[in-house]
Amino acid sequence: MHDNRMSDTPPYAGPKQDDKTLPQSSAHNAPASPAQWRSPADVMRLSRLGSFHQCRLSFMRILTRRMQREKWHLSTQEFAIDDNGVGHALYSMQGPDRTYTLIAFAHDLPDELRSDRVIATAWDATFALFDGVPSTEDVTRLSKNVPVQEAGRVSPTELTLSRANRSVRLWEHVVSELAQGRQPDTELIDSVGYLMRTTAVYGSGKFGASDRQGIASRSEFSAPFQAEMLTVYLIRTFVRDLVQHMAHCRGGDATAKLSPTIARGLGIGNSTGLGMAPFLINHPQLFNNWIVVREEALVRVRNQPSATKQQIECFENVLERSVVSVDNWHSAHAIQAEKIVELKRDIESLRQHTASMNLSDEFPWNRLYEWGAENLCVEAQECLVSLMMEPYGDIIDGLDECMSAPDTGIPRIDGAMSLAQLADLIREHYSWALAIDWDEKESSARAWYVSEEKLEPRLGERHEEPIESYEQPLAPARDIVQLYRVITELNAELLTAEFLMQQPQHRYAVRRLQLCARSPYAEIQDNTISAALVPFDMLRCKLAFFGAIHFDPRSDRWLRICLYANAPYPEELAEADADTWVYPQLPVKP
Repeated sequence: MHDNRMSDTPPYAGPKQDDKTLPQSSAHNAPASPAQWRSPADVMRLSRLGSFHQCRLSFMRILTRRMQREKWHLSTQEFAIDDNGVGHALYSMQGPDRTYTLIAFAHDLPDELRSDRVIATAWDATFALFDGVPSTEDVTRLSKNVPVQEAGRVSPTELTLSRANRSVRLWEHVVSELAQGRQPDTELIDSVGYLMRTTAVYGSGKFGASDRQGIASRSEFSAPFQAEMLTVYLIRTFVRDLVQHMAHCRGGDATAKLSPTIARGLGIGNSTGLGMAPFLINHPQLFNNWIVVREEALVRVRNQPSATKQQIECFENVLERSVVSVDNWHSAHAIQAEKIVELKRDIESLRQHTASMNLSDEFPWNRLYEWGAENLCVEAQECLVSLMMEPYGDIIDGLDECMSAPDTGIPRIDGAMSLAQLADLIREHYSWALAIDWDEKESSARAWYVSEEKLEPRLGERHEEPIESYEQPLAPARDIVQLYRVITELNAELLTAEFLMQQPQHRYAVRRLQLCARSPYAEIQDNTISAALVPFDMLRCKLAFFGAIHFDPRSDRWLRICLYANAPYPEELAEADADTWVYPQLPVKP
């Protein structure tokens, strides 16, 4: 059975992790542990968070493992798409206790309306994930609301709302080639990676959909974002079927069937912008739990006193496959392009070093990790962290049960704490924020606000635009330093409750301080309104937990990714690799 307990390894030479939502520590019968959780001062910098890679604990892989283990199966309830590619389809995925149905609406979208921007009002396809099997009345109701997305409303029987656009060039190529009885060009497919890309997958109560609290107790949704990951998984199946249908409409009986191998290499693209960036700031307890679990998994691997032949072979296999994946990763953005060049160089160094060291010696993974920390760039270090976890599903996979955070409402402020105690907490947990020169103009160059048109987060230039009065509380470092400056000028024995009655504008900062002091990985230890902020680091961190690969920033504020490339389709789940599919297969040797 998977062990989902937290080890007794101390997190670092600082405050202990004492979040009661996580399992309590437990002793393990093992030799002395050489590794501990890494310091938040190291892990929680954006330069490292923005270098995370997918791993065993990524939400997509948690889902595909579960579906295979529990023998989920798919049934196509309806596929009513006409020769113009317009209509709807129903895909029901049945697990051991419940059934979930993707309701897909296909549209004939004029080229002039096709846009990946959040302000778009029309798409090639729109979707809802239904709780159960919908009736004809449900489909009719949703046909009037799902295609207009934000302009419509869904109900608590819908778990997600989504939309997607075609990759026009690749779509036409695949349809044309299949219609003429040929398979599409694999090099072209590999260069794009997907036939459609989603521009949003909404859940957790948006636009009337079910609140997270309504489904959180279900075992299949205990890990974060499982409803959203299931939605994208089923969208991928619909897209494969739709492109085959459109090819047949054009080519008739001469149409070729898309090769299962080529189809498996196709994922679902995603365009993600600033709307996602504040999530990591707005959900500190949840973010803390993600990082805690990831650090715990790394420590468990580093503290393995030895490695079996099978475990070594598994690591070497995913390392070689990761080399192929990195070779296929391209980006025109200067920052990411440079990181890819460094990763290619360093993953080759890792391969050579691994071949030269003896992984059968004592604590091999800790020695390998420590070598990587000294010799690899941050991008490659975090790639190594993910690779080291691969052979150890038996001690890691159960930790996914600890990655969610219960909805307990807004944390109560401890009003009995003195201002001296508050100041001590700030010095202990926010010394990095105190070290920033907040009087410098560049330190507060940006301001987060919400756009009126789409109610989406945006990032503006504070000193150039009249936006400061609309600023959102997404600069915790600045706010807590402002709190520190105020309370250190007052009576140190004054109680927090008395202070906040006099200056209630500091309630947010006090509440966050007290929460993050109990959760060491809750706070990004960087200035989130600095002129030097690279917002896509925040996007990448969250998307790596989803399981995304091949991050391709198109600016510092939005990027494209690929989801589920190489994953087995529902009809393949029983026999195919439902876990390490994220790594491309190695070429077959002649």
